[in-house]
Amino acid sequence: MNEPVLSRLQQLMTIREGVENLGQPGAWHPAADWVDAGTHLLLLLDVPGVNVESLALEEQGDTVTITGERSTPEHRLSAERPGGTFTRKLTFPQEVLPQTGQATVKNGVLTVQFEKKHPTIDVTCQSETEE
Repeated sequence: MNEPVLSRLQQLMTIREGVENLGQPGAWHPAADWVDAGTHLLLLLDVPGVNVESLALEEQGDTVTITGERSTPEHRLSAERPGGTFTRKLTFPQEVLPQTGQATVKNGVLTVQFEKKHPTIDVTCQSETEE
């Protein structure tokens, strides 16, 4: 098989595994977004109900790993919300300066700001008109 087919097959198997584990306690994966903020990259990670003290962030080369834990209530009668520990290993979409991550948590969203190695700068050109 060729690379794209194998890659898609692996993706489908991962989705299948996730669907089979819905409603079961265990590993979960908070949703993440990368945002280009000009001179910085922003990582937004949904972490509602996660104990802030359990969050850890580690940069290694071109990846960042975020770990944390959301406790699950004892004696649950039903379970739709995932809980327990999580680990997300994400690749930076652009180069960043090492160890520049600054994190904040607000309204259940972890925001980590990284300084870009090559900032995006908007330049506007104006043509001069001859008089």
